[in-house]
Amino acid sequence: MSVEAVVTRFAPSPTGQLHLGNARTALFNCLLARGRAGRFVLRVEDTDAARSRESFTQALFEDLSWLGLSWDEGPDRGGPHGPYLQSQRAAVYRGYFERLQAQGLAYPCFCTATELELANRAQRAAGRAPRYAGTCRELSPVQRDARLAEGRRASLRFRVPAARSIDFDDMAHGPQHFLSDDFGDFIIRREDGSAAFLFGNAIDDALMGVTHVLRGEDHLSNTPRQLLLLDALALRVPRYGHVSLLIGADGTPLSKRHGATSVQELRAAGYSPVAICNQLFRLGHFSADNRLLTLEQMAATFDVTHLQRASAHFDLHQLRHWQGEWLRSLSAEQALAWLKPMLPEALPAAQASAFAAAVLPNVVLAEDVQQWREVIFGETLAFEAPALQAAQAAGAAFFAAAADAIVVRDAQGQVDLKALRQATGQQGAAFFKPLRAALTGRLHGPELAPLLAAMPPARARERLLRFARAAG
Repeated sequence: MSVEAVVTRFAPSPTGQLHLGNARTALFNCLLARGRAGRFVLRVEDTDAARSRESFTQALFEDLSWLGLSWDEGPDRGGPHGPYLQSQRAAVYRGYFERLQAQGLAYPCFCTATELELANRAQRAAGRAPRYAGTCRELSPVQRDARLAEGRRASLRFRVPAARSIDFDDMAHGPQHFLSDDFGDFIIRREDGSAAFLFGNAIDDALMGVTHVLRGEDHLSNTPRQLLLLDALALRVPRYGHVSLLIGADGTPLSKRHGATSVQELRAAGYSPVAICNQLFRLGHFSADNRLLTLEQMAATFDVTHLQRASAHFDLHQLRHWQGEWLRSLSAEQALAWLKPMLPEALPAAQASAFAAAVLPNVVLAEDVQQWREVIFGETLAFEAPALQAAQAAGAAFFAAAADAIVVRDAQGQVDLKALRQATGQQGAAFFKPLRAALTGRLHGPELAPLLAAMPPARARERLLRFARAAG
């Protein structure tokens, strides 16, 4: 790409929670702008009055901020190209509607939804792709006035020029070629007077100085129509890049059946923004750097030539990997701060640190921490069947000796495992396996020494004595 002032944008519709696919779009546009010392614009396309909600707009701001994706211009902070809510830009659009009509490049369409659907069915039945048949294209002024007098509502259609070749170089898919004859005249203003997506989206990009547009490949077919509009209005055309769509591990479009699909759901599950951004960065964009990266590092290496055409597989297991990488990157103080809300109240600092040292290598999410909190501090213990069998097989003498020896701690609160082995007379798996089983109800988990340092001595002795009495 030539050196220029890069301006990117993220333009969501506030009709639901921020989906992971849209979050990745926001990330890519933010990284492209930051890596080129450019501007990142947030524009909210809320012209769908029936579905848009202010609560979704506010949630959008919160999710983007939580991810660390700051914007230079937007509804909440203003800027030289506002307003940034499309619902407030009606006057801007009106001027361009009037210009197109004055030039004979747009006309009112009185076709109803039912009439359009019947026409589409007829075209499909004839083996043709549905497109507007041009029913209202050549209505005379008298005919239009008559329909208006009848109270019929009209949308506004752009008059697509015939036999026009539309070519552009897509940043992700390479050279693209379309023919205007392959699609019909399209709506630019709805019956209620609001701007249609194709129109408002293209006009705002031009007026806000957007130079690069990265968006989902489901918008690829919209681009030739928008290029015709911008050409007709002599407005600047941005460079387009259509990134691959996110699909689940099973190869189907990402949906609720694949688990959490919104940023809000992942936040609630305990994932960190660093983990989420690291995975999204690698979905549809190649990176040879497999380290956990900061947003600054991502921006320095993000490259549109590394955008991939193949669909990107979103996998929660991979997200758990990045969450684990993030946890391992934390200092002891940072890790303890992350754990603190999930620890029992009034837990002594030394015991809290011991708990952190014990469980952090074995947890990824808050729910994992909750499980180990119950194991180490809970009144009751649920046993996995293999663990219960291993504990019962060790015998009463083993647990009686272990119960007596386990309460002896050094100045740091550590159990002397060597002395404990000597007391039980067992070594290796014959020692560790039943001991872990009786203390935790499972055969796998944190290393035994830090686990014992975190567990209250009386609780550990009580659990061992249970098997000493039961076996006896």
